[in-house]
Amino acid sequence: MAYGFLESIFSVFNKYETPVDLVSTSEVAVSLTIDNTSTLDKIVAELSTFAEVSILEKQGILCIVGDQMRSTAGVADQIFHALREINLVMISQGASEINMSIVIEESQIDEAVRRLHKQFFEHIPSLDLFEPVGGK
Repeated sequence: MAYGFLESIFSVFNKYETPVDLVSTSEVAVSLTIDNTSTLDKIVAELSTFAEVSILEKQGILCIVGDQMRSTAGVADQIFHALREINLVMISQGASEINMSIVIEESQIDEAVRRLHKQFFEHIPSLDLFEPVGGK
């Protein structure tokens, strides 16, 4: 990435007053999500003057929230294991200690939530703290 490349990208979104929800970067690519597509054609046209642009539609953001996620070893492994049969389009976990965001196809959101729930919650035994009336 050339010096100032990210600034150039975000100045286009700023110009069209379009908030960016998630960002993931590498040496050769920038991936981002928006939910307001009203000026998308203009944004793409302007970005195309200095970058190769591709659009994925019908994607959803799945946010996994938990206390001390970033500093707890094995959490990411459990997430990826639960979602191993679902294509993860983008992953974003920055400085936040409490969440990871994953972009997947909208049609797979419900299944992904079921898998994550099973991975993190179904193995926890339930507690019956109330004693039935009359003793046992």
